[in-house]
Amino acid sequence: MKLLARTTQMVLIALCVGLSGTLLISNSAQDTQKVFELRIYTATPGNLEKLHTRFRDHTLRIFEKHGMRVMGFWSPTAEQDRDSQLIYVLEHPSRAAADAAWNAFGADPEWRSVSEASNADGPILDSVERHYMVATDYSPLQ
Repeated sequence: MKLLARTTQMVLIALCVGLSGTLLISNSAQDTQKVFELRIYTATPGNLEKLHTRFRDHTLRIFEKHGMRVMGFWSPTAEQDRDSQLIYVLEHPSRAAADAAWNAFGADPEWRSVSEASNADGPILDSVERHYMVATDYSPLQ
């Protein structure tokens, strides 16, 4: 009976060690897997054009400086959103790379100056929604 209990205990320990190793490998894979970032910006009333101008004239260039690859920009077709929202997708080599790029972008003196100037008459952004995604195995974006 003691031998059975000891064997069961060893099997459970082995399963736990194996599972934790699998989780570690899985988390490491997520840190190195290409991710796409969907961002939805909602401008404050009357400021969507200022937001477009900031992206067109400054933000895209600063993104590029920090290795942030833009996949595209979209305007919603829904009447309630089309005058206030800007939607775009970025591609990053990994989630860790995305975090590093955003940190560098936020600390960039040029970005800080551009942001301050574009918000001189009040904030132009009401909210930012962000979603990180990975491509499915059948996606053309692999």
